[in-house]
Amino acid sequence: MKKLIFGIITLFIISCNEKQTAEFSLRGTTNGIENGTYIFLHTDDVTDSTMIGNNAFYFKTKLSKSPMEATLRTSDWFQRRVLWLENVPMTFDASKTDFINAKVSGSESENLSQTLYPIADNLSRKEQLEMEMKFVENNPNSVVSASILSVYSTTWGKEKTMELFNHFPEKIKESNYGQNIAKYIELNKDPKIGERYADFEMTDQNGKSQKLSNFKGKTVLLEFWSSWCGPCRKENPNLVKTYEKFKPKGFEILAVSLDEDRYSWIEAIRKDSLNWVHVSDLKGQGNEASLIYGINGIPDNFLISENGEIIGRNLRGGKLNEKLSKILE
Repeated sequence: MKKLIFGIITLFIISCNEKQTAEFSLRGTTNGIENGTYIFLHTDDVTDSTMIGNNAFYFKTKLSKSPMEATLRTSDWFQRRVLWLENVPMTFDASKTDFINAKVSGSESENLSQTLYPIADNLSRKEQLEMEMKFVENNPNSVVSASILSVYSTTWGKEKTMELFNHFPEKIKESNYGQNIAKYIELNKDPKIGERYADFEMTDQNGKSQKLSNFKGKTVLLEFWSSWCGPCRKENPNLVKTYEKFKPKGFEILAVSLDEDRYSWIEAIRKDSLNWVHVSDLKGQGNEASLIYGINGIPDNFLISENGEIIGRNLRGGKLNEKLSKILE
């Protein structure tokens, strides 16, 4: 009987320990932060918060997926850190430094990420891209690599993206990042100057379906922008003048927004007096038209002739007006 009871107790202890190791927790220390200050933990799914007391904080929950990228920040955003969470007990030590340089333990994905960052942050753009590509090549079994590739797919191009993606195991390919990469590979046409435009269909701000092919016979500027893009908004007054000048001569603009928030998108159209056709699927960087055209930064645009040939890219201000003058005047 005693042996049976002892066995049950042992099994109970093991069960409790397994449950504990399967749950995410983050025990942290800070320095110089007032008691009662809120600290937030953002993931794709939720935002959690807790208060700092005696320069310490504690989060505990069950992650919907593991590993998961998250942002840890104070309420004023003055202290913040992007880190990889896993369903294990983790520690965050910023007792002698700031959040960016805090020592994080418990997460293998975070440890792997820190072999790349913040080292890459101190390199030139070219050197950083080379280092990140090498990281993805050397670590195909990590979701960190999938996260990086999903960001740089349009920068590295379809061929290189496919090469890197094909080395991922199925588990990584099936992650959210992997699905985004697969979607880019499926949709991307990356049309070049001198080639025919790639058609697509998307709804405008009034819910009406619009196709690029509907503008056949017009000279069309396919403009990629968003309400949150400062350079885009700065260029809009010039684009308004160009549109007013050349619209009577057969010029049209189809603007594709990379917004996610419908209100911000429509309000920017109104404020900037953008009286041309606007479309968006409100998928942000995952906008399907931007994936088709391989957009890796905005503002960007394609000038399409009345016969459907791409005759210019990223034309702005005087250069756009000069090109249109040659075509339409």
